[in-house]
This record gives sequence, C-alpha cells and structure tokens, in this order.
Amino acid sequence: MFKIRAGFIPLTDSALLIAAREKGFAREAGIDLELVREISWANIRDRMAVGHFDVAHMLAPMPVAAAIGLSPVPVEILAPMALGLGGNAVTISRALSLRLQDQGYDGSLDPANAGKALARLIERRRADNLPDLVFSVVHPYSCHNYDLRYWLAACGIDPDKDLQIVVLPPSLMPDALSVGNIDGYCAGEPWNSAAVTAGTGVILTTKSRLWQSSPEKVLGVPKEFALINPDILDSLICSLIQAARWCADPSNIGELADMMAQPGYLDQRAEILLPALSGNIAVSETQSLQDPDFFITFDRAANFPWRSHALWYYSQMVRWEQASMNVKNADLAAASFSPDIYRRAAAKMEIAVPSANAKVEGALPVSTAVGAGNKTLYLGPDGFFDGELFDPEKLDIYVASQKPVK
Repeated sequence: MFKIRAGFIPLTDSALLIAAREKGFAREAGIDLELVREISWANIRDRMAVGHFDVAHMLAPMPVAAAIGLSPVPVEILAPMALGLGGNAVTISRALSLRLQDQGYDGSLDPANAGKALARLIERRRADNLPDLVFSVVHPYSCHNYDLRYWLAACGIDPDKDLQIVVLPPSLMPDALSVGNIDGYCAGEPWNSAAVTAGTGVILTTKSRLWQSSPEKVLGVPKEFALINPDILDSLICSLIQAARWCADPSNIGELADMMAQPGYLDQRAEILLPALSGNIAVSETQSLQDPDFFITFDRAANFPWRSHALWYYSQMVRWEQASMNVKNADLAAASFSPDIYRRAAAKMEIAVPSANAKVEGALPVSTAVGAGNKTLYLGPDGFFDGELFDPEKLDIYVASQKPVK
C-alpha cells in the first residue's frame, strides 16, 4: 500500500478525493489516501511547495501561475487530471439584491441581465457619491477571480475601477457578507448555499451560466512526484475516475452528501450540500432554479486537463496585468496541464478520452459527439455567456481583443 497525502479545501468539488477514500476506490488501487483539510488556497500551494502534500485539490489556474513564476515559493506543479466542471456561483447580500431588482434584475441567474443591472446600480451609486461595492474572491490566481472579472468586464464594469475585489478564504465569505464587510462574492459550494440558508445571501448567477462546461479544480501534483512515481500516479488517477463516475450517478447523491458532511471533511449539514450535487439551486429563501450543469463530475470529459483551459486562464492573467504575454510563458502555461498523463492512466480503464490536447473554447452550442479513438465522446455545450470564442492557436489576438472593458 502506497501512502499519498492530499490537501483539500472543504468544498463540494473535493467530492472525488473524498469518494475515492470513503468508497474504497483508492485502497483497491493500492493507495492509502490521507486527506488533510486546509482553510486557504495559499496554504495548499505553500504546503505543496515545501513537501507537506504529495497531491492536492487545487485551483485550476494555480499550476499555470506556478509555471510562469507567480508563486512565492518556486515549485513545478502539473495538473494531470481535472476534478470536474463548474461548481461556483456569485452570491450577493439581500440588500444588494433588492437594489438590483430596482435596476431590472429578474432573478433568473442570467449573467447578462444581472451584470447590466449591476452596471446601472454602480453608475447610480457613483452619482450619489456612495462608496464602491466590495466583492471577494478566494485567491488572486483563482477561477473565481477570472470568472468574476470576465463577467463584470463583459457587462461594462471595470473590476479595477468600478468596485473593489478582495481575497478571503471561501469558508469565511458567508460571515463577511452577513456583517456587511462585503457586498458579494464568487465562491464554490457549499458557501453560496450556506448564505442562502442563513437568510443573508442571494445567488446572483453561476459559473455554469458564465462559461458552460468550464474548468474549476484540478489534481495538483509536484512535477518531481509525477516523474518519480508514474505508476502510483496512474493508479491514483484511475481511482479518482472511478470516484467521478460514482459521484455522477444520481442514485448516489444522498450518500455522497452524507459522506462529505462529516466533521473531518466539510463539516456541514448534508442538506446544504445537496443543491450543488443535484442541480436544484436554492437561489434565495423563497426561490429555487434548476441548473443541471452546475457541477459535473464525469460527463463531457470533465476529468480531462485541456491545455486550452490552461491557456485561457493564462490569457486572463495577462489581461489583468498579473503576467506578461510572451511565447515562453504561453508554452509553460500550456505544459502545466498534462493530458498525456491522463491518457496513460485512463487507457487502463477503457474509457473515452479526447484525442486532441486543446480545443476552441465556446465553439460548441450543444452537446456534440466527437471521436475519441474507437469510442464516441460527447463534449459541450461550452459557450461563454457573451458569445465569445477562445482559440488557443490565436492567443495573442484574443488577449489584444480582451484588453478593453466592453
């Protein structure tokens, strides 16, 4: 039995790691999987850098940031597997929700409608000399930060001038919202549902509405570990793929929620975890909406580490002046996602795997059958809410087009 120590943050999208341990998939693969809970993504990154973790539940942009030298402690991190698609939402205070309704927000989770209402409110607040609204994200190099900024900018809001964005650990966001320290936040579940259940928050929109079938968390692995232990890593990936399939079965949702609710994992009531797992999203205390794509654990190649995903997050690092645009950085960013390792492991399970390493993001308006060796795989829809496309072969053109706030 090979012991692997994995760091994780108490979020619903840690489901694959928890299920792999609790359902015995890791043990069947010869792995003693120890899960270590952390409070912040900075701790996850830094503890991996100093050797405390063999692998980790990790923000998808973190390996990209490490590859191009944006981490305080140098470490090469690979993402040989994604841990699902989606899973985040934007939640706001009840007071802000009421003000947005006055500006035309219809409560539908539609990001365009919500964003335009927010833009109108910001203009009105500026005219009345009111302070900037404050939103929080979980880390500067997080999907939450880039998704939030992309949405705001596409709706005509400059995230660096028209409001404030601060960093908080996700588990502290509902409390910060309830006491008025922030007006809204972008976070993973269950911290959106926690605010709704407490009566202090309203879900404004979801990641699956901003960018369908989009990446969120990955399995972060130090490059050295991956090189020294290829067979062990393959076994771990196979156990996580088994866990992903198990989590995707609707008949297992109740058991999964109970499993994750335990004190050693998320330490929440199981009913708070059910919305993200079922897609029945409680938007407010009085309204629920169906969002079946909210969190996808297995379908649509949800576990495949697309290099186009890595490059999209790199494009946003450049857009928001965290990184410079050059060929070296682009190559390093792309290489931080490792589809070849995933293919090597998945070949042992005879599942359909994409034959390409990258794709044009946003090009699939509906679920589409694609070739995957001698199998068929369904991808998409993967559209951005504003209809834009991201072609990783035209990275420089895309970055140039993204510069202005629309």
